[in-house]
Amino acid sequence: PRGIYTSGRGSSSVGLTAYVVRDADSGEMVLESGALVLSDKGICCIDEFDKMSDSTKSVLHEVMEQQTVSIAKAGIIATLNARTSLLAGANPVESKWNKDLSVVENLKLEPTLISRFDLIYVLIDRVDVKVDTYLANHIIRLYQTHKDDAPDENKGKRPAYTVMHGGEEIIPLHLLTKYITYARKKVNPTISADARSDLVNNYVEMRKQRGHGENTVSATTR
Repeated sequence: PRGIYTSGRGSSSVGLTAYVVRDADSGEMVLESGALVLSDKGICCIDEFDKMSDSTKSVLHEVMEQQTVSIAKAGIIATLNARTSLLAGANPVESKWNKDLSVVENLKLEPTLISRFDLIYVLIDRVDVKVDTYLANHIIRLYQTHKDDAPDENKGKRPAYTVMHGGEEIIPLHLLTKYITYARKKVNPTISADARSDLVNNYVEMRKQRGHGENTVSATTR
């Protein structure tokens, strides 16, 4: 099935449903489909669902109940099919799930909108030293693995791009772009065993401190 991805913060009501534009060739008004209409008979994935504006959320009621999108703009009156499954991801208030509150209170979403979802899964980021240590080691190991068996003559070399202007060193944009391209292909940074141990231990310690104090920021694997 077809799939469309969009972000709640960067989505608008017309971007999800449909919008009217003037055709460059004929000069007439035409209807362009949005994400929900384009994902007809498929799935539409919306990230950061809790950050959508109220006007954008309001258009989802018809889609999730009637599986259609009604348009009445610029003399164009139409009903478009939006037979899509909606998969949405949202964060709780203050990025911390409060077990004493309901799902509606944690997500700050309208009950009428949440009731239209068939399934609601609550994923709680629990603090577990064993799991956190295993996950941190796994992520560090991904960046620590390199193709050491393949010889690379340019490994370790850096291009010397320096432009002087007014007594200051300035790297032009096109040279910076070339350097980034070169670095992605040729530069292979390594993580030592000591650095790996420090990263894992500090991550686990930050996880232990989670929840102590109102100004505490949750430490995640990001």
